[in-house]
Amino acid sequence: MAAAALVTENFKFVSLFFKSKDVMIFNGLIALGTVAGQTAYSVFAFNCPCASGRNYVYGLAAIGVPALAFFLVGIMMNKSTWDLVFECRLRKCRKLSGASAFALLGTIIGRAVVAPLTWVVISLLKGQVYTCALSEFVNSSTLENFPSDQGSEVMAKLPCQASGPAELQGFWAEIERRLKYESQLIGWLLVAGMSLMVFLILCMKRCSSPLGYLQEDYWSQYRSNENNLFQRTAAVHAHLLAAENVKRFFGFVALEKEEKEQLAEHQSASPICSTEWNRVTGVYLYREKSGLPLYSRLNKWATFKDFHYCVL
Repeated sequence: MAAAALVTENFKFVSLFFKSKDVMIFNGLIALGTVAGQTAYSVFAFNCPCASGRNYVYGLAAIGVPALAFFLVGIMMNKSTWDLVFECRLRKCRKLSGASAFALLGTIIGRAVVAPLTWVVISLLKGQVYTCALSEFVNSSTLENFPSDQGSEVMAKLPCQASGPAELQGFWAEIERRLKYESQLIGWLLVAGMSLMVFLILCMKRCSSPLGYLQEDYWSQYRSNENNLFQRTAAVHAHLLAAENVKRFFGFVALEKEEKEQLAEHQSASPICSTEWNRVTGVYLYREKSGLPLYSRLNKWATFKDFHYCVL
């Protein structure tokens, strides 16, 4: 029975951890921003060195370095990353099984790879970076009437028409066409692979979900609303607590009209002990108590708050 309950809990966590609507909107905005950034980069910053051995390295750097930076930023900006770090640091991941950890890492990486993959796909579809990087590897024997005594050094110079031999510039149009074809083909294959993978993941999510569509949608809305309200309330609480401490030190506090209204409405803000903060922070596994769903750590804390205490 215990093993069955553990498996059921893990399946719930795997299927319910995704917030479908928020994820789609968030990922769409990331993709649009990446497209704009990639376009600006190719217009203002990309310059092929047109030198043997450097074209390939520069092309890899032009695609790989921004993609890596986007990936790391996506990891750092994801709240779930720091929930997982906190969970492992404070609770030693005792309540986080292998399946749950894998699902959580999947959501973190899944969001983080949106911008890098968009960058790579747009770069390949444009073909400029790929053309520069692979120009020196074109087999000259496949080009009609191309001099057989010309090596990769000459081929690498062709993307920069001013630096290459004038008599060979006529071949560049054919070389560029071939390389752009290869680049765009790889880009479209990558798009097809990504689309198929997303489709399969969504199918697995829907098929394994123990909740109906309406309850799953409600859970997504609850978490979104809870997060928004928590952030706004925390900002006001921190502001009021800071105002009280400043007033105690100076005897008065300089507040704007709106801040005075907030202070008059809420009277005071009491510090919250670390124990309570720890209870509402970290990775949350979907649970039910006597059939009653507990949608978050804060929901669980509020349900059992009478059993909580801390000493200040």
